[in-house]
Amino acid sequence: MTRKKKTRSIADKVTIRTGRRKDYKQWRHENPDEVTSSRRYTEKKRQQRKLQAARKQARQEAGQPIAIHPDKPEHKDD
Repeated sequence: MTRKKKTRSIADKVTIRTGRRKDYKQWRHENPDEVTSSRRYTEKKRQQRKLQAARKQARQEAGQPIAIHPDKPEHKDD
């Protein structure tokens, strides 16, 4: 007897009607309020966003400041 392959896919764990992936996709589309991301996934994404924000902050602080609108001499259109 062969062992069942471990998977993190929720599609295999859900048993609706025939248990086919297509049916799961349809059920998921019809019941969006019952479907949520796993805690593992949301925590991973939260960490990635924090890390990305920290890197961006570091880049901004390391860069040299530039004057986007330096004091322009006023000109009149008379």
